[in-house]
Amino acid sequence: MEEEGDVAADYLEELLDIVDLDGDIDIDIENGRAAVAIVAEDSEMAALRKLVGKDGEVLDALQELTRLAVQAQTGDRTRLLLDVAGFRAEKRTALIALAEDVCATVRSTGQDKKLDPMPAFERKVVHDAVAAAGLQSESEGEEPRRRVVVLAPVAATSSSEQSAGSGDGAEAASS
Repeated sequence: MEEEGDVAADYLEELLDIVDLDGDIDIDIENGRAAVAIVAEDSEMAALRKLVGKDGEVLDALQELTRLAVQAQTGDRTRLLLDVAGFRAEKRTALIALAEDVCATVRSTGQDKKLDPMPAFERKVVHDAVAAAGLQSESEGEEPRRRVVVLAPVAATSSSEQSAGSGDGAEAASS
């Protein structure tokens, strides 16, 4: 992992030189993956945001190019995560808040909730937050329309249907 981070940092430093942007490279290991971040002083953050693009599209492309550069150097596929100007960190915070709100809604309504389509990184953050809240979730659909569905607690559904006189519970499990 450290080698992946070092190769990625070298690649990104060269890119920053080419596009004449100032930034520092931070390397870390998160959840068994190399995590590389390009950061800068507050006065330089606006310039770095050019590497993020609309809704993180440029960042996603830059991450893929960085992964390819690492793979070309090491010969191994990498799951490296790249953040620029704190975009993914901010997004992670917003997604955790969204997941918590959706979990509260699912608990109160007893109904599954489908979220808007999102990229894999964002789905992973939501799945982790839902699991931390004690609920289950799954992804459905095909890229680029793949989405997270937060599932209503089965026990609450089964007990409410049983108390409504729907039978022995086998029907509740199959519906």
